[in-house]
Amino acid sequence: MAVVLSTPGLAAAAEAGDGKDTTYYISLGDSLASGYQPDVDKDTDVAYTDQLYAQLKQRTPGLKHIRLGCTAETTESFIGGGKCDYPDAKSQLDAALKAMAQHHGKVAYVTLSVGANDILLNCVSPAGTLDGACLNSRSQTMAKNLAQIAGALRKAGTDNTRFVGSTYHNPFLAAWLQGPAGQQAAKESASLVKSANAGIAQVYKSTGFKVADVAGAFSSDDFTTQVNVPGAGEVPANVAKICQLTWACTKQDPHPNADGHKLIAGTFAAVLAENEAPGRGASPTPTAPATPGTGESPAPSDPATPGEDESETPAPSNSATTPEPGTDTGANTPAPNGDLAETGASSSTPVIAGAGLAVAAVGAAAVYFARRRRTGEQS
Repeated sequence: MAVVLSTPGLAAAAEAGDGKDTTYYISLGDSLASGYQPDVDKDTDVAYTDQLYAQLKQRTPGLKHIRLGCTAETTESFIGGGKCDYPDAKSQLDAALKAMAQHHGKVAYVTLSVGANDILLNCVSPAGTLDGACLNSRSQTMAKNLAQIAGALRKAGTDNTRFVGSTYHNPFLAAWLQGPAGQQAAKESASLVKSANAGIAQVYKSTGFKVADVAGAFSSDDFTTQVNVPGAGEVPANVAKICQLTWACTKQDPHPNADGHKLIAGTFAAVLAENEAPGRGASPTPTAPATPGTGESPAPSDPATPGEDESETPAPSNSATTPEPGTDTGANTPAPNGDLAETGASSSTPVIAGAGLAVAAVGAAAVYFARRRRTGEQS
């Protein structure tokens, strides 16, 4: 989905040598933001954050990407740290706030995808199903933490900073391919994930963030429309999209593939384009020390679902199932791709583009789904 973005008020036509015209995009979150891919077992540059940055930079040549996403991040670790190492910062939130202070008035965009791990790392049964009671309990804590995160970020921004957070796709839909029992489990998961996404969206709106409706872009609730999937026959549209856009039906892994990340990037871009339409000003972001969430931000319109991808929907394997808790992919070392953004260094010295801050992202294999690290590996 190609969305043309207008130049934000902060950005200049070109980047000056002294950096006065440089603006920043800060991407935050979990493995969605870091682009973890199970086929290579590491973070990659197919992340929606990288794809979105490429789109934004076409209109804002001086834009630099500060990439802080951390695979396996929860809202708790986002605030308190413990998943990834941020030099001179105790956590991802601390690193983000310091970057925003360092570049105050020049941060054009902040995107955030966090919260799924709070539920999926705790509320998935050994059989791979969601525990509704656990989900309800964890969702309350997640919402409280997310409100703290979003509020702090908004307060650190300016009137020209655009904030967008995302909901999540539903990888449990892949259970549909298992037969009647799996189809029932897929249907039951839909209402639970929808409820969790509603809570995430509500928090974002209450703190002045726009919402990228990733769940909607993945047609997560569409069990009515039937789509032919090679190797599986007629399946609901939401199941077809999970098979097409994630690894859930081929590697039993919930992460979006390159096409999935492209769709997510387009969903964020659509929200930013809508926010920058003629007659619409930037989100009314309070500046410190004002209280975040002052004034009610208009609810974002649902982004249009992009057209069908021209590539053939990959055929799911016959053994497709929802990702199994306790599965470990192997590597769990600080090994992010150093070329994740425009000014990235080599993989042995990863840096955040435009910020000059080294970040060693650990837990690359401890994905946002339910997994255990192998005994003896360092967290």
